[in-house]
Amino acid sequence: MKKIKRAIISVTNKDGIKEFATKLSEMGVEIISTGGTAKLLSDGGVDVIAINDVTGFPEMMDGRIKTLHPKIHGGILAVRDNADHVKKMDEFDITPIDMVVVNLYAFEETIKDGATFEEAIENIDIGGPTMIRAAAKNHNDVACVTDPADYDAVISEMEANDGSLSSETRLGFAKKTFQLTARYDGAISNYLGTLNNESEKREENEKFPETYTFQVSKVSGLRYGENPHQGAAFYTNSSPEEKTLATAKQHQGKELSFNNILDLNAAVNIAAEFQEPAAVIIKHNNPCGVAMTNNGLLDAFERALTTDSKSAFGGIVGLNGKVTEELATRLTGIFLEAIVAPSFEDSALEIFKKKKNLRVIETGGLPLHKSGLDIKTVWGGLLLQDLDFASASDLKTVTKREPTENELTNLLFAWNVAKHVKSNTIVLTKSGQTIGIGAGQMSRIDSTNIAVMKANDSGLEVKGTVMASDAFFPFPDNVEMASTHGITAIIQPGGSIKDEEVIKAADEHNIAMVFTGIRHFRH
Repeated sequence: MKKIKRAIISVTNKDGIKEFATKLSEMGVEIISTGGTAKLLSDGGVDVIAINDVTGFPEMMDGRIKTLHPKIHGGILAVRDNADHVKKMDEFDITPIDMVVVNLYAFEETIKDGATFEEAIENIDIGGPTMIRAAAKNHNDVACVTDPADYDAVISEMEANDGSLSSETRLGFAKKTFQLTARYDGAISNYLGTLNNESEKREENEKFPETYTFQVSKVSGLRYGENPHQGAAFYTNSSPEEKTLATAKQHQGKELSFNNILDLNAAVNIAAEFQEPAAVIIKHNNPCGVAMTNNGLLDAFERALTTDSKSAFGGIVGLNGKVTEELATRLTGIFLEAIVAPSFEDSALEIFKKKKNLRVIETGGLPLHKSGLDIKTVWGGLLLQDLDFASASDLKTVTKREPTENELTNLLFAWNVAKHVKSNTIVLTKSGQTIGIGAGQMSRIDSTNIAVMKANDSGLEVKGTVMASDAFFPFPDNVEMASTHGITAIIQPGGSIKDEEVIKAADEHNIAMVFTGIRHFRH
């Protein structure tokens, strides 16, 4: 245990700092502070030693220089049981500093808010990282506290141990500190890496810097990965305040598996595509049924289930609204691995308790589908790309016949589903419901065959449906097949060298066809 006798406090996030400093002071800890933090503490009745009274120099250069001084860093870095270090402290009148309480300039928040280059640069902290790195290095003698969430635990441990902190606590804070500085420096490196050196402006085609740094935090260990012989863990790159799968609340059921999390992600992303009440049933990361309706989530689920009730066995259900008691009763009528939704009625949660192994996940919200990076691993490297949030906002009718209003609604519905299905993809829809889904085939015509087969197996009529294809048709064969089954309209990206032949085939069979100009491959 090491007794805390002297602390330096300099924080950007001032949440709880006055209360924390007051408790330290009451335990006899001498407090050094800087700038706005010193004023806040002093105004709050905490005895504070100003930084310039320690260093003998005023804070200067708009606050850029205040803690960078041997009397500060000597006090932090001195090894207490090293006789030479102790001699030098005595020689230069350096007093040991036992705790560093610092959090950094909000660089990441600043650049998120569209700051100018000058504002971004001024929010690069220098003194803060230097102090906390020094304290973390010398954690055998110094406690480094960077997170306001840790204040209460620090006070509790000190009160229980006559003002001292254990070596385990100090090592834990050191780990946390270097994780923080790694992320902080990574954010700065990524930002500067996307700038044009001459104009000092972010260029759209330079969003991927020469060196890309990212940091993830462990949410939990997992029993295994996709298969039992593979180790696995769940990590997050989001903050605790964000509504994500990493912060979702599991009300009941067995712990989530690697595959569960992948399927839950697919479920919530598809459900978030729709403003109307929507239900999604996922199996092996592909939807086997999707429906949207103005008649509520129960009706949406029933209609999604009819697409492929056989494949839905053991699936995961995603919903984009609050789950009612009535819907919960229906959901417990079939075998499911998990249910995920933004919220649940209390009575619904009571119903689910009858199925103790059923995983019930409350997210508190849905993905915003605005921006982000998709990261995939390959042998010896990573592939980075923008997440696919593109929508069909500029449709072009290429056939003689325009789609009807009803056809257009269902074409867009099918298109939003196709975005989330493994390529090659064909999705058939009618009345806001998937009728047949063909996924992951090497040939697009095979995907069409499977979509039709799935519909027939479920007793659903293909005639009168519309079709979505995630990529262009290389030949007119898909259109020819569509006509034999009574499919009335098609949505696809276009861009094939055979487009004219494909359009001609559609015209010959009075099929309306629209091009999106956007492809949705999903490998």
